[in-house]
Amino acid sequence: MAKRKEKAVHRSALLEPNAAGIDIGAQEIYVAVPPDRDEHATRRFTSFTCDLQALADWLQGCRIRTVAMESTGVYWIPLYQILEQRGFEVYLVNAHYLKSVTGRKSDVSDCQWIQYLHSVGLLRASFRPPDAICAVRSLWRHRSSLLQMASEHTLHMQKALSQMNLQIHHVLSDITGVSGLAILDAVLAGERDPVHLAQLCHAFVKTPREIVAKSTCRRLPAGAPVHAKAISRWLSLL
Repeated sequence: MAKRKEKAVHRSALLEPNAAGIDIGAQEIYVAVPPDRDEHATRRFTSFTCDLQALADWLQGCRIRTVAMESTGVYWIPLYQILEQRGFEVYLVNAHYLKSVTGRKSDVSDCQWIQYLHSVGLLRASFRPPDAICAVRSLWRHRSSLLQMASEHTLHMQKALSQMNLQIHHVLSDITGVSGLAILDAVLAGERDPVHLAQLCHAFVKTPREIVAKSTCRRLPAGAPVHAKAISRWLSLL
């Protein structure tokens, strides 16, 4: 009788009996469903698209309505999109929140633990904007990454210019501006006349042209061709 009461209490504690838990990795994905839905309640899938579709088919065959997964890197995005298109209610859970939940047993796998927590209503879904906003956000983040990489390439160019004793970056506020790029392109094309290089400055440049000309007088170190090729490569990445 005590065991029956314990089972009854356990069943009544389930707020979502049609819940599944997913542990996502770079190459393998482990999925757990309630024990009464399949002979093998825990299965392993690879991260290929065809296997992700098979995963969704299996969940539908097990009458799963809602799925919880951990937001691991960017590995969750393809599966999230497939499950959302199939009509599942997907909970994207913060990894820090999962680790803060106490009471986990050592013999329970991650996907089973996520499935249990989701079935008893202890998981909270993170905010996921609509697809249109996600696309704009991806473009915005990509732009930020490109700007950060461009600043790093600019620092590399300044270091190479210092090694060749070309002091352009000290007399021009921005070597990636119109004047700086014009002078660098001319130097890479073989121009060596400081006066001609100084005349390439835009009319808005306030630095005297004789100072610009002095900054383009350079020595020829042993590694000058290497530095020039490196600058040419970084310019192509800007």
